[in-house]
Amino acid sequence: MDARDIILRPLVTEKSTGLIGERNQYTFEVAPGANKTEIKRAVEEIFKVKVLAVNTVRVPGKTKRQGRFVGKTPETRKAVVTLRAGDRIEVFEGV
Repeated sequence: MDARDIILRPLVTEKSTGLIGERNQYTFEVAPGANKTEIKRAVEEIFKVKVLAVNTVRVPGKTKRQGRFVGKTPETRKAVVTLRAGDRIEVFEGV
């Protein structure tokens, strides 16, 4: 898998921006089949930083209704990546 296929998009929420300042942790939506070592390599390759730890969370899909029809949003996976002190990712700057 290519690094850009593993890291799908950055997640910018109130909680994730708080983690950037406090703990130097960044949050990404990742491919459901990616493991922690693949995520670590992908972040290091794309952003040229040193990753200390990767924590992953499986986010289940939600049930949605449109009138009498019931559907489900897709299941996603997110990764919280801890960088070494002094490293920064520019995508999250100014948020």
